[in-house]
Amino acid sequence: MKRCLNVLLLLAVTTMAAQAQQLYEPRNIRKAYENKTRSRSGNPGPNYWQNKGRYDIHLTVNPPSPVVYGRESITYINNSPDALETLVLDLIGNQHKPQSPRSGYVSKDYLSAGMVIDTLVINGKTVAYNNDNGTVGTVSLPSPLASKDSLQMQISWHHELSVESGREGIIDSTTYFLAYYYPRVAVYDDYNGWNMLQHLGRAEFYNDFSDYTVAVKVPKNFVVWGTGNLLNAAEVLQPEYAARLKTSYSSDAVMHIATREEMLAGKVTRQQDWNTWKFSYNDIVDVTLGLSNHYVWDAASVMVDSTTRRRSSIQAAYNDTAYDFRQSVAFAHTALSYFSHRWPGVPYPYPVMTAFQGYADMEYPMMVNDGSLGQDLDFAQLLQDHEMAHTYFPFYMGINESRYAYMDEGWATTFEYFVRIHEKGKASADDFYKKFRVARYIGDPSAEEDQPIITMSNQVTGDGYSVNSYGKASLSYLAVKDLLGDALFRKCLHTYMDKWHGKHPIPWDFFYCFNAAAGQDLNWFWQNWFFSNNYIDLKLESVLAKGKTATLHISNEGGFAIPFDVVVNYTDGTKSTVHQTPAVWKKNPRTLQLTVPANKAVASISLDGNLFMDATPDNNTWKSKL
Repeated sequence: MKRCLNVLLLLAVTTMAAQAQQLYEPRNIRKAYENKTRSRSGNPGPNYWQNKGRYDIHLTVNPPSPVVYGRESITYINNSPDALETLVLDLIGNQHKPQSPRSGYVSKDYLSAGMVIDTLVINGKTVAYNNDNGTVGTVSLPSPLASKDSLQMQISWHHELSVESGREGIIDSTTYFLAYYYPRVAVYDDYNGWNMLQHLGRAEFYNDFSDYTVAVKVPKNFVVWGTGNLLNAAEVLQPEYAARLKTSYSSDAVMHIATREEMLAGKVTRQQDWNTWKFSYNDIVDVTLGLSNHYVWDAASVMVDSTTRRRSSIQAAYNDTAYDFRQSVAFAHTALSYFSHRWPGVPYPYPVMTAFQGYADMEYPMMVNDGSLGQDLDFAQLLQDHEMAHTYFPFYMGINESRYAYMDEGWATTFEYFVRIHEKGKASADDFYKKFRVARYIGDPSAEEDQPIITMSNQVTGDGYSVNSYGKASLSYLAVKDLLGDALFRKCLHTYMDKWHGKHPIPWDFFYCFNAAAGQDLNWFWQNWFFSNNYIDLKLESVLAKGKTATLHISNEGGFAIPFDVVVNYTDGTKSTVHQTPAVWKKNPRTLQLTVPANKAVASISLDGNLFMDATPDNNTWKSKL
């Protein structure tokens, strides 16, 4: 009987421990796991699905007219188990309409007529469309779209670009950057159904992986840069310039494809009245374009896969007054090589990367739109590194940025830090990271900064959004790297990226995938970092230095399971450092008794979190009274 009671007690304790390690899952997320579209093993579930589109887009752009005219054919494939009676369109260009909802003030120059659908035909039937909407439009289908079936859609539209360029719009009278310029079918997924979130201006995006062919008709002397492969360089460029571009595809050396003088002299493009530039790429989440008749065009290439010897083209388009952009291709060469071979250590997956000078400091598939920082090459390089790091998150990994921005901004911030170590050295990288990514967060005790990271991004505003998405999320990834060690962390990261690239992972997929790859239950760590109101604040309560050891009593006032160093300073002027990983907080996240070697007379002992900056550093040091 006693043995039975002991067994029952053990089972009860085991069950309680297992329950204590379970992560909160919202009801819709839990339902996805129950439906086996996702698995708590970290894999896509056996019933996983995602929908897909095939877009054939034709645009006419005629600067200085701000109106872009477009038509597109879309094949939309319903891989879901549901019959769809409605279709939802993303019309992000409508953020410029005066009546559209926004998260903050905009100037008059930001406003425009937005995106107007002129005709809509679905499966051969003309469908009435009401343009009185914001960035989301709902269409009633003539007949339900059955599971595993597809529909054909033709749309013609026009879109007025805003005078004030942000993420897209008019850079100058003959230079435009086009993003979110076409009607796109919104995501229909396994945990929310249709993504109906209005785009309020600050939040970012969530798109299906689709196939794109884009044809852009522009007047002669305009060059177009775009997402994907340029299919017809010989048709739109004069032979000399097409040859230069081809040469750049296999060269590490930075070269001018076209100078400002050559552009203005009309030497670069074919001299027919109009040229149509064609781009194409499959299984990508979006396409963007930049065009100008006077931008300098630089290019080179970089080997991104040493095994296959695959190279990717790196290009830059900029006004010749932008001093920093003259280094853009060289910066990209360093960054893409580093990302491909070191961290994340996954070969850059696309054939091209173009840096276009605008105002947004924003990432797009195979393009970035960055503002010029003039003589500040240091910050310009970091900015471009960050935006290009986004290639992996959210483009290679189809993150839902509109709800979970920390799943991509946190990683881009982390990779930005890693590549800066390579470029500038660890001391410089640490200093910049602390000043730019952590100091404002840890020095501001307001409530929003301490909202749990798991809080959906569309529900957090101001500095709360920035902290959760960038600095705090990045610190969590650096903390788990410290916890696991580089080799195991790399294995977990690669496992996650291998299983989920080209798909739509959510935070729980990341948690469970890392658990499985590490062979550890890390839920205690995820609970501590993602589901709490913790912050960073250690307190060295007391020290007992005796013999050849020192025993420290440490309070974790802020609660985060952070790594830190114990720095022992001796009376002879020397010091020793003992590193502690986040594992020391697993059993008790609030208090810790720690014994470290101290084989000489001790002058003082301090706790140093380095990147994990302490909210009250004054109580992190003990001084001997000897």
